[in-house]
Amino acid sequence: MSKLKESLAVYGIASAALFGTVLASASPSVGAASKAEETHFTLSPLNKVVPCMAADGKTAPRINVEVERGKLNDTLKIEGWGFKPGIQFDLFTIQNSRLDATGALDPNFNGFGMSWYQSDLQANEQGRVNARVRTILLDQIFGLVDGGATPVKPTNTFNVGFWFNNPDDAKNCGFTGATPFNGEHKAGPLAFVTLPNATTHLGPLCTDPTDATSSTSTCNP
Repeated sequence: MSKLKESLAVYGIASAALFGTVLASASPSVGAASKAEETHFTLSPLNKVVPCMAADGKTAPRINVEVERGKLNDTLKIEGWGFKPGIQFDLFTIQNSRLDATGALDPNFNGFGMSWYQSDLQANEQGRVNARVRTILLDQIFGLVDGGATPVKPTNTFNVGFWFNNPDDAKNCGFTGATPFNGEHKAGPLAFVTLPNATTHLGPLCTDPTDATSSTSTCNP
């Protein structure tokens, strides 16, 4: 073999080895953990207001939620049944649930924290509610206040809840006044909300906690 051919052969082998190394570096490692493509959960009612939204005045309606992960954003599908026909609600993602992991009122509750208005809900003639929301949801949803008099650092809203749109719809359940949870900031009380994880205390929109065994866990974005 001539020196030129020998040099080209060595160069070809080295190039192939280098190219293979680059490909290996660019490829994800085999067995690398991947996030769940979707998650399912339910919402729990606030027992005090069940008679004011239940179709029969006593049986709590049911709410199921499915969230599908997307490349640019996620899709939340919410479906419920057993409501009084025509009743309206306002859906939010929120930082804190009003209930603890058992479904009881949280004795340490100190406000819902960061809250994002996501959709309206209205029961049809059969007492069913349906809505679809497309936005950033799983593991990353957050809000912040940048600068100003009261800046707020990035804060996740991993819980989901909805409020009576009309305060009068809940007056027979002892509710008076108004809450800010609708477009006019004159809503009724909380009707349904998610339960946080018993250990991490994170809401179900976090599918990947940093430590599933710790109450100080955060969420892997």
